[in-house]
Amino acid sequence: MIRIAAVGDIHVGPEVAGSYGPRLAGLSEHADVLLVAGDLTRHGTAEEGEVAAAELSHADVPVVAVLGNHDYHSDAEDEITRILRDAGITVLEGTGTIVDCSGVRLGIAGGKGFGGGFPGGTASDFGEPEMKAFVRHTRDFADRFGSALLGLDSDVLVALTHYSPVAGTLAGEPLEIYPFLGSYLLAEAIDCAHADLAVHGHAHHGTEKGLTPGGTRVRNVALPVIQQAYAVYCLDPAEREGGALSGQPELLGGA
Repeated sequence: MIRIAAVGDIHVGPEVAGSYGPRLAGLSEHADVLLVAGDLTRHGTAEEGEVAAAELSHADVPVVAVLGNHDYHSDAEDEITRILRDAGITVLEGTGTIVDCSGVRLGIAGGKGFGGGFPGGTASDFGEPEMKAFVRHTRDFADRFGSALLGLDSDVLVALTHYSPVAGTLAGEPLEIYPFLGSYLLAEAIDCAHADLAVHGHAHHGTEKGLTPGGTRVRNVALPVIQQAYAVYCLDPAEREGGALSGQPELLGGA
């Protein structure tokens, strides 16, 4: 059984330094890995990135993260990525990694993702250059994300993004902003690779549980949604059937 702790949207900065990290103490008793689904910072400054790295250093398990839109706000995303990696945190952006969980290969592919909407309300690659650039940014990411998922040789496969791959986990957010909260293109990449679990953040007023059209369980782990330091989901590699885990990822809770 692989135990996956996950959280997103911790939004730390100097004014709250030391308030989140201690809640990760002893994490290895509950989980094998910690996934962070973006928005580690409030305004995307390098100073906030240093705080995020220090907070996450309390985790005594491997930490895999993606950046969120807040982490890009000050155009310091490359520096934040370097800070996190220097602290031993794996940062994904259209890439993947393997984490050895007691001999079980946990594959994680991910990145920030982007918007564009969902069936019935999607942006189209047509018209003004600005609209074309918006849609193409998501398509370019989805292509890299999908290749990363398919390229992992793992026993269990998890997709990690900031933006949502499905509308189901956005319930509670205004319908008008759904196109800015995620894209169905992310779900297409997830389903093509038969991922076992998809984790995202971003939708603070959304819902925890959703499902891709292909049947992959999706979990919105934004901190305001899970209302705890992290949620833990258990996946049993022995239950994998036809490229996907059968059964429901079990929520164990968090601190």
